[in-house]
Amino acid sequence: MALTLYFHPFASFCQKVLVALYENDTPFTTQMVDLTDEATNASYKKIWPVGKMPILRDDATGRVVPESSIIIEYLAQHWPGKVELLPADADLALEVRMRDRFYDLYVQEPMQKIVGDRLRPKEQRDAHGVDAARAQLKVAYGMIEEQMKTKTWAAGDTFTMADCAAAPSLFYANLVVPFGDAFPHAGVYLDRLMKRPSFARVVEEAQPYFKLFPQG
Repeated sequence: MALTLYFHPFASFCQKVLVALYENDTPFTTQMVDLTDEATNASYKKIWPVGKMPILRDDATGRVVPESSIIIEYLAQHWPGKVELLPADADLALEVRMRDRFYDLYVQEPMQKIVGDRLRPKEQRDAHGVDAARAQLKVAYGMIEEQMKTKTWAAGDTFTMADCAAAPSLFYANLVVPFGDAFPHAGVYLDRLMKRPSFARVVEEAQPYFKLFPQG
């Protein structure tokens, strides 16, 4: 099989790419990466020295493609399917890319800051940084709340790369800073994402690893 995804099923950026692959029933194999294992980590860094996940290897073209958004764009270009994750229309594509970056930078990153801080020894925790991350998430939630009053999906009426980004970021963010009653439309959007077969499959496959998620 030409495509191999190097990933971990519990990692949110890997889940973003899995959603894209499942949306179009794209054939691929997986290579799970455990960055805590010294030998596995060293082997992985020979392929991608940065050491971040996921990466996609395409044996048909000899390409190694890093970064979740770039991987999805690569799939849209070289392995297109029934779901147009990146619209052909240039203006719509720009909107999708903007929403994709929004969820990666303003939901995913502060969420990961909070989760990462929980994994540190207490004496090394960054209370100021966590407070800033929580504040940034609340701002992002407010923006999502307004957007989703009139939208079905992140960039409009159709499921796109932006929703691939939104699904895992909102799922994990809601665990660390719940929407509560303040952001009902954001909650409805997350429910819609959870019912999407591609993301429901991702969540199911990640279930064995949920015990690793650090509690507050």
